[in-house]
Amino acid sequence: MCPVQAAGLYYLAELIEEYTVATSRILKYMIWFSTAVLVGLYLFESFPGFMVGVGLFTNLVYFGLLQTFPFIMLTSPNFILSCVLVVFNHYLAFQYFAEEYYPFSEVLAYFTFCLWLIPFAFFVSLSAGENVLPSTVQSGDDVVSNYFTKGKRGKRSGILLIFSFIKEAILPSRQKMY
Repeated sequence: MCPVQAAGLYYLAELIEEYTVATSRILKYMIWFSTAVLVGLYLFESFPGFMVGVGLFTNLVYFGLLQTFPFIMLTSPNFILSCVLVVFNHYLAFQYFAEEYYPFSEVLAYFTFCLWLIPFAFFVSLSAGENVLPSTVQSGDDVVSNYFTKGKRGKRSGILLIFSFIKEAILPSRQKMY
């Protein structure tokens, strides 16, 4: 992978971490789009019902992953099932396109929109829920959270304050000039 692609992936992951609500909404629309494409392929292109059904079931599993987004547990049954279904969808697609002729651009479009786009988006967003620290202390928190805030409710916790200070020292934010 060239440095430009790596930088692009890193930037994309940073955007996903920063805008998790918008990312969740975009993922939802991507799943709906993939569902519409699969239904259209079944109705207008006579794709096999089993292949389309597995694709629709995979999209349903993706909606299940979206319920806890950005927190995706790699050991959850939903995540494991989605990984198995991605492999199974690829197997079915390779099997179908080996028997039926379609131009390369159409095969690539199918793989891109129905098989690769959504799993890739979930893969890039895996880091979005990893390093999330609470910015305020809620009532009923445990002893450790209470210790960091010294009993002050609504203040930044000690660790988050340290990280904010380090971030400002290393990467100072720009001030608006009037």
